[in-house]
Amino acid sequence: MMIEIVNEGLKNYYIEKHRIKEIFSKNTAPKMRLVEFKKNDLIYRDGENIDEIYFFVSGKAKVYITLKNGKSLLIGFYDRFKILGDLELTTDSPASTNVQVLEDSLCIGISFNEIQKNFMDDSVFLRYICNSLSEKLRQSSNNSTINLLYPLEDRLASYIIMASKRTNDSLEFSGNLMEVSELLGTSYRHLLRTFEKFSKEKILEKRKGSFFILDEDKLRSLSADLYR
Repeated sequence: MMIEIVNEGLKNYYIEKHRIKEIFSKNTAPKMRLVEFKKNDLIYRDGENIDEIYFFVSGKAKVYITLKNGKSLLIGFYDRFKILGDLELTTDSPASTNVQVLEDSLCIGISFNEIQKNFMDDSVFLRYICNSLSEKLRQSSNNSTINLLYPLEDRLASYIIMASKRTNDSLEFSGNLMEVSELLGTSYRHLLRTFEKFSKEKILEKRKGSFFILDEDKLRSLSADLYR
């Protein structure tokens, strides 16, 4: 459940940190709000109408689509600054993906109504939107190629790196494996075999229902920043 954080100092900190003011030709900070999404919350749900753009400023999220057969397919991850809702704003359409946070995350929001009223003819903002959509198209094409051509080992390594949480000096992964197999477009049995291979190679170790990464360097070399 999304929670609005009424803290002007913190809101302005993220606006300054990510230079959000430079995206618009005039000051929009008073019209923005800082919101928090708790772990597993959906920022957007595929097919639902949305009325606010979000600047993802802190945390981690995964992006996936729901197919007509009810299954899901991974699109990518967000773990750095990103604008969400730009496609829906420019096409006046419902959310085209699910965006689910993997840990408590913060966003700066501004309503579609505010943008449509004041910034749809703002060349500075429109240039930023064009660049954002171009980058997302490039990433989508790249990730589609990954899903088709990269072996499961590489894709799983990337997923584990991105979906893990750091506990003291190690990474811990505790995802739903049935869901992971679906998102990566593979069978549950193939996924289990790959986890077993990682365990035999001392890349990770299962403890009490979670997987702890023993060789983070090896896992990162396999992942090669896939799904970014």
